[in-house]
Amino acid sequence: MSTPSVDLVRRRGWARSLLSRPTGLFGLVTTAVLLACAIVSLFWTPYDPILTDVANKWQPPSAAHLLGTDNIGRDIFSVLLAGSRVTVQVAVGSAVVAAIVGVVFAALGALTTRWVREIVAVLIDILIAFPTLLIAMMLASAFGGSLAVVIVAVGISFGVNVGRVTRPEIRRVSRSEFVTAGIAAGLGPVRNLARHVLPNVAPVFIVQLSWCMAVAVLAEAGLSYLGYGAPVSTPSWGRVLAELQTYIGIHPWSVLWPGLAITFTVLGFNLLGDGLRDATDPRLGRPEVITA
Repeated sequence: MSTPSVDLVRRRGWARSLLSRPTGLFGLVTTAVLLACAIVSLFWTPYDPILTDVANKWQPPSAAHLLGTDNIGRDIFSVLLAGSRVTVQVAVGSAVVAAIVGVVFAALGALTTRWVREIVAVLIDILIAFPTLLIAMMLASAFGGSLAVVIVAVGISFGVNVGRVTRPEIRRVSRSEFVTAGIAAGLGPVRNLARHVLPNVAPVFIVQLSWCMAVAVLAEAGLSYLGYGAPVSTPSWGRVLAELQTYIGIHPWSVLWPGLAITFTVLGFNLLGDGLRDATDPRLGRPEVITA
């Protein structure tokens, strides 16, 4: 039997299937808008997002200030635009950490000896019992509140869940003929995992990581609201919401904008994950694994 040089994944119109679903399209558009805002904010914001101007505080939405100003005269639109960078950093960073943790746990739980698999299963059960916010608050108390703490906490928490979900898929793919052929041809376990196994479980990983991004955005907002997230000098949607919620009774419109930004972003990531799940569902034309 010849060893496959490349694993070809025939994606039967999954992208078209994603775009044909309202949920998937909404999630994709929302994510694209978020990325566009983050990129634009690197080069331009209407006003300095950390510049205070007490003389112009509580200005209502107008041509000069599209979303008005806050209690210290900052332009809310500029703050939210700059805050999109923080949101993207946390979402992408958490997804990267979750992917690494998930691959390690899934591989150890699927490709090792029985006693190692049992230890990994028990460890996953223990770690899943700890909520993400609790882990982040524990890390913040030890290392101080920062975006890095949020990224690590969310990445580890969701990475464990990714490992639990993808472990059966990795175990199933690892028993396939082309993986066995790779082992017979002398491929090491790490190369075999990277070359043959992971590309064939990528749809499951992608779906899980899109949901991880939604959890990361919500966790960052919640932790910044509680004072454990972004530093005071860093524009953050959660921190802006925390600062303005005191004035919700007299200036409700100021709280509306960061709340909507967080809501639509979390909803967008969640719906993108749902759309990817439906687009790669076996009953709806899941990617077919073939070898060449």
